[in-house]
Amino acid sequence: MSPARLPGHHVPGIPASYGPAPVRVHVRAANDGLRRSWHQRLTRAGIPLAEDSQPGPGVVLLAAGRTVDEAVDSCSPPDDPDRRGFLVAAQLVSPDSVLRAVRVGARTILRTADAHPEQLVAAVHSAHHGDGRVPYGVLVRLLGTAQRPVAPAPGVPRAQQAVAPLTPRQTVVLTLVAEGHGNAVIARALSCSEHTVKNVIYELMARLQVRNRAHAVARAVGAGLI
Repeated sequence: MSPARLPGHHVPGIPASYGPAPVRVHVRAANDGLRRSWHQRLTRAGIPLAEDSQPGPGVVLLAAGRTVDEAVDSCSPPDDPDRRGFLVAAQLVSPDSVLRAVRVGARTILRTADAHPEQLVAAVHSAHHGDGRVPYGVLVRLLGTAQRPVAPAPGVPRAQQAVAPLTPRQTVVLTLVAEGHGNAVIARALSCSEHTVKNVIYELMARLQVRNRAHAVARAVGAGLI
């Protein structure tokens, strides 16, 4: 099986570029053994390593630990504006620890159990672009129970606040979005084109009366749609 590729990452024998520089990952961990373990995972996924800690537009910081708190404590959050990514990887992920990580600059949370090559590539990609990515189960607990009332969308009349049901395809796509998958992975999973996935996402955002993917997930979870 060939390794999953992140745009901009070089896999031996396969030329790849994304923007002005390839995306690399610098790992900081609670101990050397854990750091080496993540180096191996990244290498298997075809993701190049940044051995030094110098910030730059093509460097994603991966903070690893047994828990999210341990991972966050293993490093200082990036303060250089050129270092876009801050990715936390941990075995144990809880809502409280995720909130703490987000407050200090993390935008992507990855459970160790989910760190298969494609998921790892997707997580690095999200961290590089500053996208939010949180495990679905944790997101549900952060948002409260599915019966929690949906907060009114700003600027929308109260009469229009009811959330329309999603189609089966929209439900599947949004569930995969909530789990942290990108358009390419969703397209492969559903045997369709990325263009089709984008259209479905645009349609469901209009139906949910939201402006981005994160708000779509939050609104759908709050309404019990996914």
